[in-house]
Amino acid sequence: MRSSAKWMTLVDDRVLEYIDENGHGSPTEMKKEGPIRYSSQYIGERCRKLTEHGLLTALGNGVYTITEDGRKYLRGELDTGELETSEENGEGSAEA
Repeated sequence: MRSSAKWMTLVDDRVLEYIDENGHGSPTEMKKEGPIRYSSQYIGERCRKLTEHGLLTALGNGVYTITEDGRKYLRGELDTGELETSEENGEGSAEA
């Protein structure tokens, strides 16, 4: 059973499943070819959020691929509530 974090939405699972099955994908492709009934703009927002949390990697030009953590989540082996971004943890994004 998958354990979704509070920041996740229902479309996030569909995005991860699509990219896992196809190897990569863009929001436009997912809108046209996938079972996702949201705008490509919204799908893009979700892809960026999934990237922030380490479940997707941006390849450039709006194309994404799934990470190992993304695959673990799909298999029910990862609790995404543990994948908070540094901003959400109050650490900010400043580098040392």
